[in-house]
Amino acid sequence: MKKTVCLLVGLIFGSVLMAQDKYQTLFEKTGGRETPEYEDVIQYFKDLAQDFEQVKIVEMGMTDSGEPIHIVLYDNERIFDPKKWHEKDRPILFINNGIHPGEPDGIDASMMLLRDILLGKQQVSDDIAIAIIPVYNIGGHLNRGSHSRVNQNGPEAYGFRGNARNFDLNRDFIKADTKNARSFQLIFNWLRPHIFVDTHVSNGADYQHVMTLISTQHNRLGGQVGKYLHEHLNPFLYKSMEEKDFPMVPYVNAWGGKPEDGWAQFKDLGRYSSGYAALFSTLSFMPETHMLKPYADRVQSTYSLLETFLEALANEGDEIVQVVKSDREEQKSRSEFAFNHNLNRDKYSLITFKGYESGQKPSDISGLPRLYYDRDKPFTKEVKFYDNYSEGLTLIKPQAYVIPQGWYTVIENLQRNGVKMNKISKDTLIKVSVYHIEDFQTVSSPFEGHYLHSNTKVKKSQEMISFRKGDVLVTMDQEVNRYIMEVLEPQSEDSFFNWNFFDTILQAKEGYSSYVFEDLANEFLEEHGRMRQVLEEEKAKDENLAKSAAAQLRWVYERSPWKEKEHKRYPIFRVD
Repeated sequence: MKKTVCLLVGLIFGSVLMAQDKYQTLFEKTGGRETPEYEDVIQYFKDLAQDFEQVKIVEMGMTDSGEPIHIVLYDNERIFDPKKWHEKDRPILFINNGIHPGEPDGIDASMMLLRDILLGKQQVSDDIAIAIIPVYNIGGHLNRGSHSRVNQNGPEAYGFRGNARNFDLNRDFIKADTKNARSFQLIFNWLRPHIFVDTHVSNGADYQHVMTLISTQHNRLGGQVGKYLHEHLNPFLYKSMEEKDFPMVPYVNAWGGKPEDGWAQFKDLGRYSSGYAALFSTLSFMPETHMLKPYADRVQSTYSLLETFLEALANEGDEIVQVVKSDREEQKSRSEFAFNHNLNRDKYSLITFKGYESGQKPSDISGLPRLYYDRDKPFTKEVKFYDNYSEGLTLIKPQAYVIPQGWYTVIENLQRNGVKMNKISKDTLIKVSVYHIEDFQTVSSPFEGHYLHSNTKVKKSQEMISFRKGDVLVTMDQEVNRYIMEVLEPQSEDSFFNWNFFDTILQAKEGYSSYVFEDLANEFLEEHGRMRQVLEEEKAKDENLAKSAAAQLRWVYERSPWKEKEHKRYPIFRVD
């Protein structure tokens, strides 16, 4: 009997070893020095899907590289349908890797994590569903080399930050210039995850920590889910990583200063992955391992953090599902929304930071002073972390938005993000609130293919506008109300207006010849005596206007019926 038991134990142990060897990753085979090429990453997950019924791979949408995005689904109940997951209130973890393929830590960590779950080395609650994008920026991953990450310590070869069209995909979640981002919007709306993790590697100061973390800004996230993130989930993540011997600090956002002097929480706007996910009441994170740490340590810390997220879902999955679900439902009836949050330096928390002393020494190249960190002089100290933001703008939600059908790029973007809309069935006259763009600033050089606007100011008025059959009505009774207002309100930092969707309205399409309009303008002023009086008052106050015949003629034109109504009139209308 004893021999039989020993034989069974030996067979089981041997089979486990054989399975581990079969699914050993390139990272493991090379002692943490290498990360696999794109085709090998996908094949690895295909092998797992072939051998384990708990895994399914689906393709959803194309990328600029011409390759589709693969989504690896893990479900111990073998359902693989996000709609049914939500019907049963099952927690959903969504992991995105390779948005910057020069930062492949999450790719290798995800390969090993899923394998270990399938082999029973990692215990996962049966109700937890996992979705993994193995490589999001496929074009960048295919553009493989060893020199683009000059500040990074391994792996030996890796992909490039820009995608197939040289876009930084972590700036594209709102504007969606790329096929990658358009596909991602569809995927995200399909999954509607409770926790979203987008894996990265940091740049910046040197310090002892292997892992840093960007949690989406809790004030911008708002609601019950923002409170839960700040008071419960974040503390759990930091405590658990400490116990795993990877003491973690918030992303060291200390550009232009010394980390030991403290720093502000990174403000993840909707253009970034975590800020985008937060618009849908998702708990979202960007892990940032430290570039100068050995690749093996970075991957292991990413693995440990992903493991920690699974632990959080195992411990408090029901609560996480409920706060997310409740906040999404609350969006339907919420009357006010906050935008353009500003850092509040009156509030801060103290965190334990493990750094290295920095100083200046002569450069061997220039002979001039240069910054350096002395790893022989580590320190541990409490530093200030400013993690509170206050709303800069509050807007009342309209009953609906009306979008003329000609602005189809806007309509298509909204549809990809789960926005429900109805077409107007016949030509209709509607009383709407109208914005006129009064002022804005624009960058002097392009940012991710755009001359980005900011500090937009509008003037609001009421008008009766004729809309055509086929124009679109977006009613504001939806779970995605926050996203809708974030992109359609022009004063919002990451609005479609600020991303140049409407730049054609900023240029007048018609004009006048002065010698012709001179007589028309005079007749107009004769018929509107009060207008002439106002002109004289303005001339008395403005010397430049008084001395310029052209400026006075322009002043009249701007207030006349000949002025084109479309110029600087924002073409998305509110039904208040």
